[in-house]
Amino acid sequence: MKLCICNEIFGQFPLERQFEAAEQIGFAALEISPFTLGASVREIGPEVRERIRTLSQLTGVEVAGIHWLLAKTEGYHMTHPDAEVRARTTAYLQDLVRFGVEIGGKIAVVGSPLQRDLLPGVTYAKAWERMKETIAAAASVEGAEGFTLCIEPLAPVTQNTFLFTVAEAVQMAQEIDLPNVGIIIDCYSSGKMEIDLPAAIRAARPWLRHVHLNDHNGLAPGCGETDFAPILRTLTEMGYQDYASIEVFDFSMDPVTHAMTGLRTVREALAEG
Repeated sequence: MKLCICNEIFGQFPLERQFEAAEQIGFAALEISPFTLGASVREIGPEVRERIRTLSQLTGVEVAGIHWLLAKTEGYHMTHPDAEVRARTTAYLQDLVRFGVEIGGKIAVVGSPLQRDLLPGVTYAKAWERMKETIAAAASVEGAEGFTLCIEPLAPVTQNTFLFTVAEAVQMAQEIDLPNVGIIIDCYSSGKMEIDLPAAIRAARPWLRHVHLNDHNGLAPGCGETDFAPILRTLTEMGYQDYASIEVFDFSMDPVTHAMTGLRTVREALAEG
């Protein structure tokens, strides 16, 4: 598997420094949150997109893809009862996919709990169908055939009220039935929802396209109590070859120290396997 780091850990570092830090620490790839580059993906102009591609080439650090797709945006919602809101959301997600493809990414994480939560009067079944339609439309963008949208199950602790478990994410991916739609397993969320996370990972193997490595407390691996050895052993035994990306939600630590701690812990856990 390829070890990766989500770029928001680096805070206010300019893009050049983000890629350099990822290279120097030892990551194979950088995963980008669009909100770190602009209030809207449509504000991220061609110069920035080209710079990302250039920096990736210069440092050898790949662009894994994009996540937090709808974070810090307004007016978008995948399961909204208003068809106009859903259409606007679909169009924006399609632009996000185009951005991900243009910068050389391979995946997009479809999480963003506040933009998919159950609104008053919306049933679980109706929200399910609406989210499926939105993801299918985003995945069908021309030129995105090799770019995978990964459905993310999220625990209630993330303010999520819809689509909680790995099994649900797999079911939705199966129902959408497109080759570039799969799932992501996030250790922070799924570690709280699954009784046996390695077993859930094994069961999801045909659809698993991305992994987020984060400790139970929202920090990087090694900064909490999560034992990553059985998780990484399971991925290794399955022959998982895609990205495993360190994502954090607590930015109080020095970013370089934080990222180094996470990578060292992951490598040690892999060695245990």
